[in-house]
Amino acid sequence: MSIQPKFKNQQRRIGLTGGIASGKSTIANYIKKYRDIPILDADQYSKELIKPRSNCYEKVLAYFGPQIVDEYSSGNEINRSLLKKIIFENSIHRTWIQNLLHPLIKEKMIEGCNLYKNNKIILLVIPLLFEAKFEDICTEIWLVKCSELEQIQRLIRRDKINEETARKVIKLQLTFEAKTEFSDVILDNSDDRNGWIDKVKDLI
Repeated sequence: MSIQPKFKNQQRRIGLTGGIASGKSTIANYIKKYRDIPILDADQYSKELIKPRSNCYEKVLAYFGPQIVDEYSSGNEINRSLLKKIIFENSIHRTWIQNLLHPLIKEKMIEGCNLYKNNKIILLVIPLLFEAKFEDICTEIWLVKCSELEQIQRLIRRDKINEETARKVIKLQLTFEAKTEFSDVILDNSDDRNGWIDKVKDLI
């Protein structure tokens, strides 16, 4: 599926990305409230793709076995916490799930862009934008900046993990420096003062 023929009106498709726990959701939620811009969320698509009785669900179940099902779920849903732990610890499993989901997430993103083709601006929240090679569906890329220390502290609070695990999770992603080279805008979310708000207002 191609996105290019659908957009001859110079629609802005802002790809919002950044390291894990850098504050992407906070910024996306602000933009949604400030300008009511449609938001396409890669993580949300990922959750939808592995819902019970879906094609991906069956493939994940066949690959990882019945232990991947949440025994406390009434609908036999995938245990996403366990899945996250497995793919974090095993690069082969991580590559398998990424090869399964990333192309489908990209298709969903393109479908969403086409759905909102009359909107002047849409926001694409894509945590692994560079790693999954989603650059071609964005007209510009905004990178959220956050210190590694703050990432670690936020991850520990959010995911209830220890510092060692948090550091390992962060290391699985491209460095901020590597992402900066290919980004159009840097939004500094290194503290709780929300200094990025004025910049966002200027840009949209």
